[in-house]
Amino acid sequence: MTDTRGQQPPYQGYNGALPGERPAAQPTGAYHPPRAYDGPQGGGHTQGGQSAGAVRRPRTGARTTPRTRKARLRVAKADPWSVMKVSFLLSIALGICTVVAAAVLWMVMDAMGVFSTVGGTISEATGSNESNGFDLQSFLSLPRVLMFTSVIAVIDVVLMTALATLGAFIYNLSAGFVGGVELTLAEDE
Repeated sequence: MTDTRGQQPPYQGYNGALPGERPAAQPTGAYHPPRAYDGPQGGGHTQGGQSAGAVRRPRTGARTTPRTRKARLRVAKADPWSVMKVSFLLSIALGICTVVAAAVLWMVMDAMGVFSTVGGTISEATGSNESNGFDLQSFLSLPRVLMFTSVIAVIDVVLMTALATLGAFIYNLSAGFVGGVELTLAEDE
């Protein structure tokens, strides 16, 4: 291979401090932070019609409220695996809430005497005796209601997980055509 760059200056090593290192010789006096403008000892020469020793003062008409930064982002793709995991956990939580709510509702209705009142009304309406008539309290017992609610909750977990995963696939297909959903995020101050 031949070098086509032509004559190059000789390599000279860098003798300064590397990033993250302190310089070898530091002054032992008090620390003075770097200045954006030279102080009065800077020679007093002018630059752009303003002396270099002048102190920069804020404008009186400057805004005092901080500016809110905004960023426009686009959701280009939803990972179906992560959507499935999150929807599975959320649907399990919703199923547990459904079973607990059904149990609490049944206990409140039983304490208020709703089942015995409705059962007595049904017996009177059908004209049947208590021995051979429809017994609402035994039909809507707590174990039977909780079993039915649990079956509904399990079906709900399976359906919600499958629908959310299918929704992620459909979103990815449609985002490929139209670019996805655009979000504008603002920094909270």
